[in-house]
Amino acid sequence: MTVAMKRAAKGPGLAGEPDRNQEKSQVQVIARAASIMRALEDTTTGLSLGEIAMKVGLARSTVQRIVAALETEKLVVAASPAGRVRLGPTILRLAGSVRTDFVALARPFLIELSKELHETVDLASIKGDHLVFIDQVTGSQRLRTVSAVGESFPLTCTANGKAYLAALDNEAIEALVGRTYKARTQHTITKLPQLLEEIETVRRDGYAIDREEHTLGICAAGVAMRDMLGNYVAISVPVPAQRFHAERTRICERLLATKRTLESHLSSTTGS
Repeated sequence: MTVAMKRAAKGPGLAGEPDRNQEKSQVQVIARAASIMRALEDTTTGLSLGEIAMKVGLARSTVQRIVAALETEKLVVAASPAGRVRLGPTILRLAGSVRTDFVALARPFLIELSKELHETVDLASIKGDHLVFIDQVTGSQRLRTVSAVGESFPLTCTANGKAYLAALDNEAIEALVGRTYKARTQHTITKLPQLLEEIETVRRDGYAIDREEHTLGICAAGVAMRDMLGNYVAISVPVPAQRFHAERTRICERLLATKRTLESHLSSTTGS
């Protein structure tokens, strides 16, 4: 074996063997880029480089280099002439693609739940202080509930909305929905203290109930979970009130089982 070959055979210099330090550096850059994009997630007006640096705990010069690379790929774009940046069209397009993929991934589980219960099953995403229906499997009962995909409902008087609120702390709930709410029926919770009391029950049980709070004659059970991007979605089973009370225990049990199965499937699919 020649001297050159002996040198090549030693440690990380071996041909074809990855440089671990370089790999570690690359992973670190990706993690930092992800933290910067998460910092921009909840702002529509953008952040300055200094504000981003403060949020993510990195040097301004490091943030500047990573932001420049993200701008090249249009993952972030300029939000103002003063140097503020916001999430760009590429990340929004990717997010929309993942949302569509999640609807397709979740649909077989919604169909199975609907077959088990013979009831309508809804899937909704969260938009500010409302939720928006993004998919629905219609139940087989002759008397059934149906909402249009794309229709929005308040968080405070719906089962799926309250299931999402239970994932927030009480201060965040107040900041999001305020302290008083419109009475849609005589059963609607209209004040924050009563809502928070209800939310405690939701946190304990793992599911939320709408007791004709949004629409007279319709009750529902709902659960919340995260999609592949970490955004909250909610699954609910709306049922005519005359049928709901007798079937409530079974509906809630099957709804929770569906959530667990879907989360397990999602975890194995994404490798998380």
